[in-house]
Amino acid sequence: MWVKLCCLLLYFLALFVLARVFEAVAWYESGFLATQLVDPVALSFRKLRTILECRGLGHSGLPEKKDVRELVEKSGDLMEGELYSALKEEEASESVSSTNFSGEMHFYELVEDTKDGIWLVQVIANDRSPLVGKVHWEKMVKKVSRFGIRTGTFNCSSDPRYCKRRGWLKSTLIMSVPQTSTSKGKVMLKEYSGRKIEVEHIFKWITAHAASRIKTIYNSEHLKEEWNKSDQYRVKIYLFANLDQPPAFFSALSVKFTGRVEFIFVNVENWDNKSYMAEIGIYKTPSYILRTPEGIYRYGNNTGEFISLRAMDSFLRSLQPEVNDLFVLSLVLVNLMAWMDLFITQGATIKRFVVLISTLGTYNSLLIISWLPVLGFLQLPYLDSFYEYSLKLFRYSNTTTLASWVRADWMFYSSHPALFLSTYLGHGLLIDYFEKKRRRNNNTDEVNANNLEWLSSLWDWYTSYLFHPIASFQHFPFDSDWDEDPDLFLERLAFPDLWLHPLIPTDYIKNLPMWRFQCLGAHSDEEMLETFPDSESDSDSESKEVFSSDREVSEDDELSTCHRCSEGGVDACSCASHSCHHEPCERKASSRSSYSSAGDLEPDWSAWPSDMLHCTECVVCLENFAKGCLLMGLPCGHVFHQNCIMKWLAGGRHCCPVCRWASYKKKQPYTHPQPLSSEPPS
Repeated sequence: MWVKLCCLLLYFLALFVLARVFEAVAWYESGFLATQLVDPVALSFRKLRTILECRGLGHSGLPEKKDVRELVEKSGDLMEGELYSALKEEEASESVSSTNFSGEMHFYELVEDTKDGIWLVQVIANDRSPLVGKVHWEKMVKKVSRFGIRTGTFNCSSDPRYCKRRGWLKSTLIMSVPQTSTSKGKVMLKEYSGRKIEVEHIFKWITAHAASRIKTIYNSEHLKEEWNKSDQYRVKIYLFANLDQPPAFFSALSVKFTGRVEFIFVNVENWDNKSYMAEIGIYKTPSYILRTPEGIYRYGNNTGEFISLRAMDSFLRSLQPEVNDLFVLSLVLVNLMAWMDLFITQGATIKRFVVLISTLGTYNSLLIISWLPVLGFLQLPYLDSFYEYSLKLFRYSNTTTLASWVRADWMFYSSHPALFLSTYLGHGLLIDYFEKKRRRNNNTDEVNANNLEWLSSLWDWYTSYLFHPIASFQHFPFDSDWDEDPDLFLERLAFPDLWLHPLIPTDYIKNLPMWRFQCLGAHSDEEMLETFPDSESDSDSESKEVFSSDREVSEDDELSTCHRCSEGGVDACSCASHSCHHEPCERKASSRSSYSSAGDLEPDWSAWPSDMLHCTECVVCLENFAKGCLLMGLPCGHVFHQNCIMKWLAGGRHCCPVCRWASYKKKQPYTHPQPLSSEPPS
């Protein structure tokens, strides 16, 4: 997880540097930056009209270029970035979709129940033609969609009873606007009563009703009273301008941020005394002033702060965000981080997508689960102060120059999604290249695995999981690495060799009982050689030579084995260093019977654990236990050579070779029967 987070932060840093490179290239080629002001006198009539349409100011009654230029100057300063964005938006011939309502419930759900937006609906009466023709309606939809106004068509033939109840007996236009200034307030429906069915006249009607919701100040006394008033609004934005009504984008934002930000329009057209404006720091008009409890901020002085709906919307969202805004931001970041797994994972293509789907599901589920308690805590009344301090931190951090650069880059990359996706893909390919090179240097085999090999390993893992479920070995406790690292399952998906092993921790092996095999009354080899008579036959001496030579060979093998497994670990070396090179107890007993009257030797069962079955042969190698060899027992009670059973368990067969009882599962301990007394009855 931390690797993907670092990769994502590195990608954001690359985007920031790339945006600065684009700015330098644009400055080198054209000689201006996006923050430089543009003189409206040098612009053509078409460009001036485009700027007015983007700001939402009517220009139908202004045939002269001079009047249009003055209206642009009265609405705010024009920057190179805003001019470029307006021209690109005009050239883009994107068709904006309009909603077709199916009935009363559909209309109520989208229009009347929406408290933070404006709707323009064309109602078509029964057996009547629409009020606005198809061509003009498409122009109207494209014009109002710039300001976040949604459009739709309601045909009364789909629900005539609702139209009769509403009084829609003829084709008309309906506008939906929130009635109050509180969040989630009531919605009022207004009907168009104008005679001129033209796009400009209808747009003026829309902007006039939207501007009526904004508080308007006409004199300095009213401004002084409003400036010093403290109410429930912590953030206020003032527009000081010499206009009849505020621009449409300003009115649309007042609806969008209902209950969060208060919009105030100060009309300074007929002001004679502007001394109070100078007292509060307003020296020129037009000016967009943001007033917060922390101070005054002049909008338009930093990078990307254009006089447009999109720029001011991103600015206000960063200062006064909703919980939904933070959730969407976290959702985007989490999914971008999860998609990094497609490039970090190495091996087969199918494995990459399987890991990606698993990561996406895991991360999104954890995100939703983590947001539920956050939403519950935010509704507690005791956290109001915490909420206020959080908003204050947002306001402090997002009024800096670095935050303005980040907002400008966000608007740039969101308006060029192809560039954003291509840079993300290029960054992912670089990560894939370096990750593949790193794993090749580590001699890992999953880099060259193909789809068939990985699917085969996946099937092996699946069958191993079915027949060997996750261990519940209570008798031998162990500490699982899954608790320490939550990404262990994702790492298991990323490495195909781990799929070949069952999902059983092998820590229980070190807790299995081990001991050495001993015999009762056994003599050493030197004592046994001394007891042989001198008058042995040649065949006996020959057999002794063979025995001594075999012993020397076995000792050499033992030394070589210890040398080989010194590189393989302590456990493997301990197995080889205690390999059985002595004669079995049975052989010693049979040879001793020719010269001793004590009888056969018996194993020393007192050295065995109480829950182990008594035996003298290893069923893995089919050899008898020799004196001094290292034994290991399983929970079922069966005993084997330690070296033999370690190889058996390391091969993935976590069960007893004799009874197939799970080697990690506790079993009822075996109780030995009491031996019968050999004393004769009295």
